[in-house]
This record gives sequence, C-alpha cells and structure tokens, in this order.
Amino acid sequence: MKSLCLVTVGVLAMTLLIASISLLVAHVFQTVVDLQVKQGTVLKNGTETFEAWEDPPPPVYMQFYFFNVTNPLEVLQGATPLVEEIGPYTYREYRPRVHVQFLDNGTKVSALNPKTYVFEPEKSVGDPEVDLIRTINIPAVTAMEWTRSTPLQFATEVLLLLYQESLFTVRSVHELLWGYRDRLLSTIHVLHPEIDPVFGLFSKMNGSDDGEYVFLSGETNYLNFSRIVEWKGKESLNWWTTEACNMINGTDGTSFHPLISQDENIYIFSSDFCRSLFLVYDSSGAVAGVPTFRFVPSSMVFANTSVNPANAGFCVPAGNCPGTGVLNVSVCRQGAPIFLSAPHFYQADPKFIEDIEGMHPRKEYHETFLDINPLTGLVLQAAKRMQVNVHVRKLPEFFETGNIRTLIFPVMYINESVLIDEASASKLRHVLLEASVVTGIPFVIMALGIVFGIVFIVLVCRSQRISEESTEEERSPLIRT
Repeated sequence: MKSLCLVTVGVLAMTLLIASISLLVAHVFQTVVDLQVKQGTVLKNGTETFEAWEDPPPPVYMQFYFFNVTNPLEVLQGATPLVEEIGPYTYREYRPRVHVQFLDNGTKVSALNPKTYVFEPEKSVGDPEVDLIRTINIPAVTAMEWTRSTPLQFATEVLLLLYQESLFTVRSVHELLWGYRDRLLSTIHVLHPEIDPVFGLFSKMNGSDDGEYVFLSGETNYLNFSRIVEWKGKESLNWWTTEACNMINGTDGTSFHPLISQDENIYIFSSDFCRSLFLVYDSSGAVAGVPTFRFVPSSMVFANTSVNPANAGFCVPAGNCPGTGVLNVSVCRQGAPIFLSAPHFYQADPKFIEDIEGMHPRKEYHETFLDINPLTGLVLQAAKRMQVNVHVRKLPEFFETGNIRTLIFPVMYINESVLIDEASASKLRHVLLEASVVTGIPFVIMALGIVFGIVFIVLVCRSQRISEESTEEERSPLIRT
C-alpha cells in the first residue's frame, strides 16, 4: 500500500510538471487570452470598445503657450529676437465622434470628430480675453509673400501703409487663437473670396471638425483596428511630391490595435501636421498601476534629407528643405509661411535654437509621447506637443521687413494631453488581473507538480531511512538454516 502511494505521488508530480512545461511552451493560455482580446477589440455597436471609441472617457486638456517678442525694433534692425514664454492658457477639450455609420458589412466605420474647447481659468496663468501678446503679424507676412513679384505687390504695399501694418502685431490671446477680422485680409477677400478675412491660429476649429474619416473596424484583422483608410473622401493626400509622403497611415492617435510589441512602429495620421508620422518604442513603465510601453516620434520623421532621403517628398517646392526638426506646411495652410516643429525646437537643428534667444528645449516638457498598454492597445497617457512658427525674411519690395534676418520665428506651441481617469484605470486593472490569472494557470500547475515532487522525495527518503535504521535481527530471514 505504501509503495502504491509512493508511485502515485511520483507519477502525479511528473505529470503536472510535464503538463505545465507543455502548456508554457505551447502558450496555450496566453493564446486564449490573446484571442479574447482580439475578438473584443472591434468597432461593433453596443460593445464597451465602441462606446469608449465613440466618446473617450478620459479628460483631454489643450494648453497654449505663446512667445512674446520683447525687442521688436532691434529685430527689424537685424538683431537676434528675444522672446519670453507666456502660458499655459488651458482649455478642456471635448471630442466625441458623431454621425457614426457602419459601412461594408461592419468592416468600416465613418465618423466626424468635432472638438469643443472650454476655458479652464484655474489651470491657466491669466485671462485670454485680456492678456496681450506681441508676435509676428502673420496676415501681413502672408500677404507680402503672396504678392511679391506680382502685379499686386504695389497695392499690397499701399494697403500696409494705409492700415499702418508692421511686421509685428499686438493681439489678445483669444484673438490669436480663435480669430479676429483682419483689415488687410478683408480687403484681399473682396478680390479673392477663397481667402478668409478672419485670422486665428485655431480659427473656426472650436466646435467644428476637420473632415470625415473612414476607419477599419478590426472585424477582419485586429491589426487594422481603427486604422484610417479615408479622410475627406480621399485615400491619400495631394500636398507632397511623392506617393509615400502623401500616404494616410495609421490611426488618429486615440486608439491602437491590441498586442503591441516593442519592435513595431506606431503610425499616426495628423491633420494638424498635414501628414502621417510614426513613433518608436522608448521605454517601459506604468500609469495608474497599469503596465505601459512609451512610444515617441522617431528621429527620422523630421530628419534632414541627408539622414532620411525619403523626407525629400516633404520639401515644397522640391529641393527646398528647411532642415532637421522643421516641417514646411504652407502648402496646406493657404500658402501662409507656417512651419511646424517640436516646442522650443526640441531635437531640431541647433541653428534654429541659436537664432532665437529664449529657446530652452527639454525632453520632459517638449517631447511628444504615447503611453500604451501593450495587451489592450489602450492609451493611458499621452501628450501631443507642436510648435507653430513663421518663416520671415527681408523682402526688399516691402520696407516693413526692415533688415530682419531670415528666421523660423516661433509664435506659440500646444500641449494636448490626456491621462486615464481612475474609473477607467480600475476597470482596466480588473481586466488585466483576469488575464494574469488565466495566463498564470501553467505556473500554478507547475507549482503543484513541484509540491508533489517534494512530497515524493520526502517519502522516498523516509522509506530509505526506516530501512537503514532497522536492526540486523529484523533484517534477517524468518526461516533460518
């Protein structure tokens, strides 16, 4: 009987250990979890995934920082501009998706994404209606660039003198953001109705959308979850000079496919940048107790063409490349000489930083990043940071430009940030705990196998010890000759 128990324990221990190792090698339970996640990450009406996609729960804040010019007269004489950062002016951003329609048997979803901004005084440094900023007169610069070396050049100069416009202007934060009626643009509007008489860096963007998007639902392939396939009815852009640069790649940056690895690139299409860009793995961490992978824009995205020849397609006109870290988006801004970069020219060519006194780039304040849970693809924390600059130079045809140096002049930058709320984080932690329990089953089986193995060894050793401690008389045969 004792031997039978011993054999049973040994066989059970060996069976459990073999079974656990087999399950671990075959990734059986991990595959089960992955399959459940894939099946659950689909844009389908009535699901939690769809509801969170349609109306994202975590609050989004948009912070605006302006660069106030303190030496405008000296700049017109060729001196280095001196700017001081003023901000933030913080707005709560509401961005529900509306007019959602399912297409092609549920494999595609179309939607509009209007954004509404509500001022948050307790998170701001002042009143945007009152605070004044001295900055580049973008309408005047744009008009001069439009009409130089054209028959309208003289008329533009007359209008600049008549309206007493100069290269710099003083406007309130509210005017610079949400728009004001510019006299110069209003006059041009009479001749060219396509020119908006109202100028504002975010004019007509409060309460409006940037066009209809068509997304893949992830029904046929989880890797295509929320990937954009059309924007404004087009499958590609037409601003840039190469097919690759005009591609619409990735999602809108608010959601990603599940089961993200450290080796893959994360693609995003941003209408603000007028292009697609990609992010690469930077580090691992945790947000609200949930493990995350941090992705940041690749240094190749805004690299000089000598480093990344593929970026030549973003040089408009062809061959006119501004340098590392800066993107000319005038082609998608009605010809206005607008250039985008990271705040304070972070990771840009040092010449842009040296040309402006007051630039202090720092990774923790000026880098764009996404903290994504790799299992679910959910964004737990993110910050999109973008700086708006104006290309200014001396134009001999217009005395308003004085002797100013050729500069990429910073006007303002934004920090659009999101952090998962506690209710969503708690729900996600519960989901991850359930997944951990399932994937941990092989380890539980292995632990039981080890326990039974220890019991088997103990029983064998005890049996051997009892055998050795018996006397010679006890070990002698019962029948003696």
